[in-house]
Amino acid sequence: MLLLLLGIIILHIAVLVLLFVSTIVSSWLVGNSYSADLWQNCSVTATSTWQCLTASNNEWLQSVQAMMILSIIFSVLSLFLFFCQLFTLTKGGRFYLTGIFQVLAALCVMAGASIFTVRHPEWQTQDGAGYGFAYILAWVAFPLAAVSGIIYIILRKRE
Repeated sequence: MLLLLLGIIILHIAVLVLLFVSTIVSSWLVGNSYSADLWQNCSVTATSTWQCLTASNNEWLQSVQAMMILSIIFSVLSLFLFFCQLFTLTKGGRFYLTGIFQVLAALCVMAGASIFTVRHPEWQTQDGAGYGFAYILAWVAFPLAAVSGIIYIILRKRE
């Protein structure tokens, strides 16, 4: 049981790291001398220096930002609730609340990445720009968060 709990905690922390990195790092769209994320657009100038400007104020981009931030909040709350329920839940009880918050985190990251996938062509300023690693990390975080949420819902507390 102890190894199972340790594995679940490691999975949850891995999801949190993926969510933080994918939200913060400037690599959702990359191209030759161009990089963009949810917060800023950076390009190389003629003097070979990076010039970064604030990302546009599109409603869809703001919704992606909100979804990614909500996914981090839900995942942190889920981890906190897991530790609280670990010490207060009665024997045989299930971690429903923890699982629900983790599934909500998974749904938020899926919604944010989906909106970005559909709407980024109208925002992309460089030809030949492709998806960066932070975008891919967001998609990797989605199934991991969903699986950990389902594990929390199925998990029963033992002594």
